[in-house]
Amino acid sequence: MDDIVKAALKKWPNVPHCYDWLALDARGDWYMRDDRIQAAGPFPEVKGSRITHDKLKDFIHRNYEHDEQGAWYFQNGPQRVYVTLEAAPLVLGVQRALDGSFSVLTHTGVAPGAVEAAMTDEHGRLFLSTPMGLGIVRSLDMDAAADAIEAGVWPELTEVCFAELPARHGYCLRPRAPAQVS
Repeated sequence: MDDIVKAALKKWPNVPHCYDWLALDARGDWYMRDDRIQAAGPFPEVKGSRITHDKLKDFIHRNYEHDEQGAWYFQNGPQRVYVTLEAAPLVLGVQRALDGSFSVLTHTGVAPGAVEAAMTDEHGRLFLSTPMGLGIVRSLDMDAAADAIEAGVWPELTEVCFAELPARHGYCLRPRAPAQVS
């Protein structure tokens, strides 16, 4: 987390959290979802405005974390902006090196650690379990990922129902504000 964000948290510790305004799709793209977009429909059917500003994306990436309940958020200064996820909290890129090895990076540019499990869902999407969390492999990198599986670099591929992934891997697709107690 950026030092400026830590300082803002100390200065303004009670800023309300924000929900449904930021989303991450299965390709690793961020989307802003204002009131009008939220009223038009749920993510990802209605995506919103794709964030294209590189410095803003870098800031989001550096301050992207999860809470104890598995809800992922972007710490924007003193405000926690919870992220609506299309598929998984991490979007993974897979690259094949010249020496035949494979590297994995998250959409935030971080190496998530060793692949602990490889799963495909009923939609044909590939998910990798890592020490950093569950990630969906970008469609553009499926060729390299298939080569890694065939080469035995990662664990044997298993089938899984997509609806089971959040509970099994401890994350939340659409974080909600806690119910108000009267």
